[in-house]
Amino acid sequence: MTSPNIHLHERLRVLAQNIWWTWHPEVISLFSDLHPQLWRQVDHNPIAFLDQITPEQIEERASALVLHSRINYAFRRLNEYVAKDRTWGGTHCGNLNKRPVVYFSAEFGLHESLPIYSGGLGILAGDHLKSASDLGIPLIGIGLLYQQGYFSQRLSKDGWQEENYVNLQINNLPLKTVLDSSGQPLVLRIETRSGLLQARVWKLQVGRVCLMLLDSNVEGNSTEDRELTSRLYGGDNKLRIRQEVLLGIGGARILQALNISPGVLHLNEGHSAFAILEEVRRIMEYDQIPFYRAHRRVSLYTVFTTHTPVAAGHDRFPPDLVEEHLGIFREKMGLSHDDFMALGRVNPQDRSEPFCMTVLALKTSRRANGVSAIHGTVSRLAWNSLWPARSEKDVPIGHITNGVHVLSWLAPQMYQLFGTRLGQDWPTRMAYPDFWERISEIDDGELWETHQSLKMRLIRFVRRRLQLQSERQCHGDTLKQIDQILDPDVLTIGCARRFATYKRGDLILSQPERLAKLIEDAHRPIQIIFAGKSHPRDDDGKRLLQRIAQYSYNSAHVRRIVFVENYDYNVARHLVQGVDVWLNTPRRPLEACGTSGQKVLLNGGLNLSVLDGWWNEAYDGKNGFAVGHGGMHNDPDEQYRRDAEYLYETLEKEVIPLYYDRGTEGIPHHWVQRMKHAMQTLGWRFSADRMVKDYAESSYLPAASATSAEME
Repeated sequence: MTSPNIHLHERLRVLAQNIWWTWHPEVISLFSDLHPQLWRQVDHNPIAFLDQITPEQIEERASALVLHSRINYAFRRLNEYVAKDRTWGGTHCGNLNKRPVVYFSAEFGLHESLPIYSGGLGILAGDHLKSASDLGIPLIGIGLLYQQGYFSQRLSKDGWQEENYVNLQINNLPLKTVLDSSGQPLVLRIETRSGLLQARVWKLQVGRVCLMLLDSNVEGNSTEDRELTSRLYGGDNKLRIRQEVLLGIGGARILQALNISPGVLHLNEGHSAFAILEEVRRIMEYDQIPFYRAHRRVSLYTVFTTHTPVAAGHDRFPPDLVEEHLGIFREKMGLSHDDFMALGRVNPQDRSEPFCMTVLALKTSRRANGVSAIHGTVSRLAWNSLWPARSEKDVPIGHITNGVHVLSWLAPQMYQLFGTRLGQDWPTRMAYPDFWERISEIDDGELWETHQSLKMRLIRFVRRRLQLQSERQCHGDTLKQIDQILDPDVLTIGCARRFATYKRGDLILSQPERLAKLIEDAHRPIQIIFAGKSHPRDDDGKRLLQRIAQYSYNSAHVRRIVFVENYDYNVARHLVQGVDVWLNTPRRPLEACGTSGQKVLLNGGLNLSVLDGWWNEAYDGKNGFAVGHGGMHNDPDEQYRRDAEYLYETLEKEVIPLYYDRGTEGIPHHWVQRMKHAMQTLGWRFSADRMVKDYAESSYLPAASATSAEME
């Protein structure tokens, strides 16, 4: 008989092996309560946590804190969750049970303990998997296991970004080796003119769905290829195309090896578009049909989501590089070099045009979409030349606006408040608008105090991070004032994102004297928390980031403006849960969606944003604040100047007065009413559950139900 000690430890181990725990605060609190210091020390990684605490220590702590019933309850809930078959997907997506959705993405952001993401694209992909799991939609994710992930960011004393890469400890991750039909570790092989490319496959359980991750660090690969899956978005064009061959062709071959027939291929951005061609090749071989028929058939069940209106965001490869890596592959499909290149060219006759992955995806997908209404419009305009006979409005690119996985981003305190005031079953009703109407029933004081507690939690977190940063950077002034940095009674603005120039993260710093007046105001001051990374090869973005960092180092501003290094899932979670206002100032219309603001509203924060991406369709004049009126000047510098003026006017005339308008009990009732209105009007609309249902109803089900009957 297994001893009680081991039994308890093993139940925790089972919980740790499924990423489901990351969106259940009661499970997270189990690990935290067992040993708070260790939990923080291992960066909230439950497997690393359990490897450093003995079963006897767990039993001792569980007995002292009366945790046995909580652990057993969490274990039982996970098993019930996984086994449940009466779900939304079970009712509406029955035809996907035997032929699931296969969701390809170059990155997946699921939790800080698995750093195989860089930013919004990956976080969106992670939220998509979690909501598909909650809804019970049969779905398999496919990505790459980056051994060093995305870089860890440190700033030098003068604010310049430095990148540091650290190898993942595979044993500390909830990964299982995928086996082939003979019970051996599955190894995929792809022939290229520059050698054989091989990869093994890992499986990660995300609730009810699984994520397959390809890893090129295997014996038999060259040193160069073993490092192919080392870093996310690193290296040159050759490395990128080999990564994308591995993701697309290798990912599709996982399905073949495991005898999985996809009902839908969903490409999350163009990085994985070669998967379509591998599926075409498979059908050509299996059914002995020509390329054009197989290509048409696969296009019927392929869905493509484009995420960027910025030209640099679309991968393009020169013909010689395409031939080097896909020449053998195209020969197997019976295509000439020119015919193959034509699949990735806007103008097939232009031999100087590179091969574009987005063009390939658009040409071989029956259904394509942007990620907000305005992004759909921008995408139709950008790619109109692929359909020259059609007017812009008839270009076959629609939109499905992104949403966020509510339970992953909602603070535990807010979760508890909703449960107490709206019913413990509130997560099952959050997709309905009338449920959110009940937010008005929550007492203003109770909602405000909950928000204030989250703000104080954020400030404590930022102070800890700043202390570590300042010790390394030798910023003595910051260390001396660490307990005075940020004030919970001051209007707190969060500004965190990837620092690319078009996102204009420095817009609020554009009028230093005006800003100084706002942060130094004796009665109604503001304070700003910045965070974010620049791409390692984006020097313009790094210079922008440096300006912000140096501004925060200024001794005159050190208590009111801070920069938190190494923006990741954990930093983002603290920020979106604790700020009063979320600032977003991209150059319109270059923000595809901008989901971070959606996470903020769930926790009582208000958005202050340019009318771009999701905010363009969300703002109603009462659920947040707008920067400008949606105009776009032909001169970017003039638009920058105008938007800076709009930003300061909105702060001075709307945001600050409303925040500091307090009743006798110190509660800003009008501000709290706006918080409630934001939740009521936006909480249900911008959830990942709504988003994934939209994909299911408008894309997955029609695609999976399509026939490929051709008239000969």
